[in-house]
Amino acid sequence: MENLSHAALIRRACSGSDEAFSRLVSDSQQAVRAFVRRLAVTADDADDLTQEAFVTAWSRIDRLREGISFRTFVCGIAYRKALNDRRRFNRQVTRETQWHALTPQTASSTVDSRLSVQAALAQLPLDQRATVSLCLAGDYSHSEAAEILGLPLGTVKSHIAKAREKLTALLGVRS
Repeated sequence: MENLSHAALIRRACSGSDEAFSRLVSDSQQAVRAFVRRLAVTADDADDLTQEAFVTAWSRIDRLREGISFRTFVCGIAYRKALNDRRRFNRQVTRETQWHALTPQTASSTVDSRLSVQAALAQLPLDQRATVSLCLAGDYSHSEAAEILGLPLGTVKSHIAKAREKLTALLGVRS
């Protein structure tokens, strides 16, 4: 298999050849990893995303259109994965920032702060407490919370806004 062109390797990989796919990966791995490292939050994330991109490429190799290089195909997959990872990371940072904004900014101990937040949360209606727990303290988007709770998206957003207002008042946090 040493002298096969990339087109021939792609045809063989499409036919199920692990060896051909392995050769394609070997030939393009450095370039894909370098591309993803410029996009990812951390180098470890880049390595994980690169690996995920190649796994996805293997499962979708039959979708590779003629005239498109394997490296281009995998970079496209990796780019979409990096975008999704960046969105996930940004949502997580936003949620953590929002959550920390709800905690008291006094010199009290972490245990006291945690107890204050728990007590404030306990005063919220259950549906608001659930949305805050999922969206601000958990790693869920508003859409995911709506699906989990069986509520319309607008209702989830409304619950978050109302809960944030109540919690900031209860905790004495300036907004």
